[in-house]
Amino acid sequence: MATGWQAVDDYIAEKLLGADDALAAALANNAANGLPPIDVSAAQGKMLFLLAQMAGAKRILEVGTLGGYSTIWLARALPASGTLVTLELEPHHAAVARENLERAGVADKVDIRVGPAADSLAGIAADAPFDLVFIDADKQSNAHYVAEAIRLGRSGTTIIVDNVVREGGVLDADSGDERIEGTRALFARLSADPRLDATAIQTVGAKGWDGFVLARVR
Repeated sequence: MATGWQAVDDYIAEKLLGADDALAAALANNAANGLPPIDVSAAQGKMLFLLAQMAGAKRILEVGTLGGYSTIWLARALPASGTLVTLELEPHHAAVARENLERAGVADKVDIRVGPAADSLAGIAADAPFDLVFIDADKQSNAHYVAEAIRLGRSGTTIIVDNVVREGGVLDADSGDERIEGTRALFARLSADPRLDATAIQTVGAKGWDGFVLARVR
């Protein structure tokens, strides 16, 4: 079945996305520099682009830059005066991302901040409120990142959290995997926080069986 999922993703990309030299170069540069191949798929990247446009986002916050593949998609959705702050733990990843963003022509819209995301978020209030927040970092901290997204957002802010199904692992209450524990803590926060309207969607495709949370601050 996984082969079929990949084939359908390839079909979607061929029919609806087309070739993109900058994005292809970013993935190639990531691989050449030893970054893990855990970027969103092309179809998911286009989804982020469309969601940002639908939200009318002028200020975007991304938690988890990696090599900047999703960052490029999000930055492209911004108006000329828009800004994107993206947080990355690893200096090497951030350096590769800067190369990719420069090649894609969006570096002038993006501010990469290096260090633990929790520390960066604590000092980011001057850039708020953000219109859209995309969270794709260490899963054990997702509940905290959503709380920070609410604090740094406004009524109407869109929050997207990636990798929340984990091939069904989210159902395992006895899991010792801290990523699954973190994901279950995320769902507990989402269900208990009256400031949010949220849902989660399962996905299959090039990235396997997973899913994302889509939430809106009331």
